[in-house]
Amino acid sequence: MANSWQGGPYGGPYPGNSPQQGYAPPPGWAGPPVLVAHGSLSRRFVAYLLDIAFIFGFSCLLWLAISFLGVITFGVAWALYAILPASGILYSAITVGGPRQSTLGMRMMGLRAVRATTGGPIDWITAAVHALLFYVALSTFLLWLLDIGIGVVRADRRMGHDLILDLAVVREA
Repeated sequence: MANSWQGGPYGGPYPGNSPQQGYAPPPGWAGPPVLVAHGSLSRRFVAYLLDIAFIFGFSCLLWLAISFLGVITFGVAWALYAILPASGILYSAITVGGPRQSTLGMRMMGLRAVRATTGGPIDWITAAVHALLFYVALSTFLLWLLDIGIGVVRADRRMGHDLILDLAVVREA
């Protein structure tokens, strides 16, 4: 049986390639599946290094905005400084959960995140949880090693936090 990104939505041929030209796709089908390109771990690593710089810039802008709001509200808005540690998760939720389905670093490396089973887009909550799981694994050496090890062993290069949320990071077509 073919994977969902190699055949139609349920492993069969694409609706446009079938002899039945009037065939309508089932409800909830997100369009043509995405081909998974193997060996994207190095691209993901470089994209993450680029994203560190973008997250730093995003955090600085967020810090300035909170400072300005704090002065205007006589210190009340300074309580928003509590969201600064989560700026990486906010960045991923906004960018990966957006219409382009990728962070700025992923765009520069030609990658995007999709649902592994349907090839469809990811909502912003799933993108935030994906980033949270990545940062939890990154903060613990053994979890990070296991996460990377799963990605190296698998042919589709999906890491552990990708498998938990049924995501795939693929190359742009």
